[in-house]
Amino acid sequence: MSEKGLSQRRACRLVGLSRAVARYASRRPPDTALRHRLRELAGQHKRYGYLRLHVLLRREDLVINAKRTYRLYKEEGLTVRTKKRRRLPGRERVPLAAPERRNQRWSLDFVSDSLCWGRRFRVLNIVDDFSRESPGQLIDVSISGDRMARFLDRLAEFHGLPEEI
Repeated sequence: MSEKGLSQRRACRLVGLSRAVARYASRRPPDTALRHRLRELAGQHKRYGYLRLHVLLRREDLVINAKRTYRLYKEEGLTVRTKKRRRLPGRERVPLAAPERRNQRWSLDFVSDSLCWGRRFRVLNIVDDFSRESPGQLIDVSISGDRMARFLDRLAEFHGLPEEI
C-alpha cells in the first residue's frame, strides 16, 4: 500500500475488504514442536490415521483437541498410505464348452426388484443352458442357502440332476 501511495483505509475500500481483515494478526502460538512430533509419529506408524496419532500425542501430553490434530495432519500433508493391491497371477481364461444335451449344465441367476409400494423381493432363476428352458424359479422376499438347497433337491427329483451347475 505504501509503495502505491495509498492509505490503508483507501486501499481496503478499493478492494472491498474490512480494515480489520487487513490488520488481522494470528495470536496462535507456533505449533513447531507439535508438528515435528506428529511427523515423527506418522513416519514410525505409516498405517495410523490422525485419530490414532492423536491418541499417541495425548499420551505424551502434547495436544488436547482432535480437531487441532486433524488440522495439523492436513497442513503437513500426511495421509495414510494405501497398500498396493496384490494382483493374482494371470490365468488363461477358458471359455465354457457349449452343452450338447439337456441337463448337462444349469445356470443360476439371482434377480432383485421391488413392488410398487417399496417391498423388495428376490427371484432365483434356474436355466438349462442347452434348451434355454427354465426348470424352476424361486420367488421370495429372502432366499437363504438352505431354502435354495431344498429347492434344488426338489428340482432334481422332478428333472434329474445336471452334470454341472
